[in-house]
Amino acid sequence: MARFRNNDKKEAPGISSGSLSDIVFMLLFFFMVTTQMRESENKVEVRLPSATEITKLERKDLTSFVLIGKPIMQETYGKSDRIQLNGDIITEDQLGIEIIKERSNIAEKDRKDYRIAIRADQGTKMRIIRDVKLKLREVSALKLMYQTKRDQNGTN
Repeated sequence: MARFRNNDKKEAPGISSGSLSDIVFMLLFFFMVTTQMRESENKVEVRLPSATEITKLERKDLTSFVLIGKPIMQETYGKSDRIQLNGDIITEDQLGIEIIKERSNIAEKDRKDYRIAIRADQGTKMRIIRDVKLKLREVSALKLMYQTKRDQNGTN
């Protein structure tokens, strides 16, 4: 009987790079869809004060950020300090209503963890911060935080 032998050493075929561009574009599309962009732009200028004892915020989705500072577009909003909430410049009187709306959008079980973070410019007068705190107290938004930046020197 005859034996069939294959003496040819077969090499493995090379990896095709034809579908590489499809994979790259699929990944690009995935990251474009899943990446969160900034929800609102700052309309007030905020230079955060520094602090040595800070803690990291656990859940940002349960926090409303109140920005207080000089408006960037001073010809529209004037030169005095303004309050920004959710991308809109509001007055102190509107703040309570807007916070109630924000709190109502949160699930009932998470409302106990709802907080207000105040981002105030380091040159902001305490009068406007006091007025904001009083308005928040009227609507029972009692969990407040002040956002700061870490002091690089370790001193205040």
